Amino acid sequence: MQLSVKHLLGIRDLTRQDIQLILDTATEFKEVLQRPIKKVPSLRDVTIVNLFYENSTRTRISFELAEKRLSADTINFTASGSSVSKGETLLDTVNNILSMKVDMVVMRHSASGAPHFLAKHIPAAIINAGDGINEHPTQGLLDAFSMRERLGRLEGLKVAIIGDIMHSRVAMSNIYLLKKMGAEVMVAGPPTLIPKYIQEAFDIRVEYNLRKALEWCDVANVLRIQLERQNQVLFSSLREYSLAYGINKRLLDSLNKEVVIMHPGPINRGVELDSDAADSKQSLILQQVENGVAVRMAALYLLSGGRGSMN
Repeated sequence: MQLSVKHLLGIRDLTRQDIQLILDTATEFKEVLQRPIKKVPSLRDVTIVNLFYENSTRTRISFELAEKRLSADTINFTASGSSVSKGETLLDTVNNILSMKVDMVVMRHSASGAPHFLAKHIPAAIINAGDGINEHPTQGLLDAFSMRERLGRLEGLKVAIIGDIMHSRVAMSNIYLLKKMGAEVMVAGPPTLIPKYIQEAFDIRVEYNLRKALEWCDVANVLRIQLERQNQVLFSSLREYSLAYGINKRLLDSLNKEVVIMHPGPINRGVELDSDAADSKQSLILQQVENGVAVRMAALYLLSGGRGSMN
């Protein structure tokens, strides 16, 4: 089977079958990662450039590890300390890299739509590793993979996405994916951090009371407060936010059911999540990190045409 798309620019462009194929392929690659020798020759002779115009630790390392596990040749590029700081344009940078015969580009950029712009101008396959406040498709996929692994399904699951919805590309990818796979979705947080259009545009629930959101959901995907993207004051203080929307073990234990806790990281401990909740048995956070490598291996493998052996 093959994907219906040449690039992975966003969940919005994927069919339900595409999502299913990526998740099922990731299951096979997760089995590879449990072996003593974790490397397969699937992408031997494929050259991938990791093009990061924005700071990233976990996503970049996860992609690098996925590429190495698939035996690809990799080039790492960060904007700081490169010709970008001398005024080189995005297209010039990529054309220079492509002249080195690159097959795939993994790209993170602060401008929404930057990977889509590239996809129109260059022949290499593009994977969006996060663009502005638009999408972060591999995070949405690894979140879904982690939910399916823990709870056995996505269809009919009740998922609350909690926190800074306004500035979150993770929220957008999760909403698109979960809706396509038949889950019920709610967004929860302060009114100033939830876009006014979101309920109508996506046909999802909106809740401003944290406890009510937790009582409703099976899974709480808790987002980081993105202070670096906020150009105005949207709540009084981090302490006030934590009092109203912070999740701790005491709150979780007071519910009449067990809610699975997720977080795309990095966590502002003591703000959106206390350590006792983040490190509890209800938390999937470390599994999300582990699953990220398998999901990114699947995406890279399928976008390369899935030609090489998976074993």
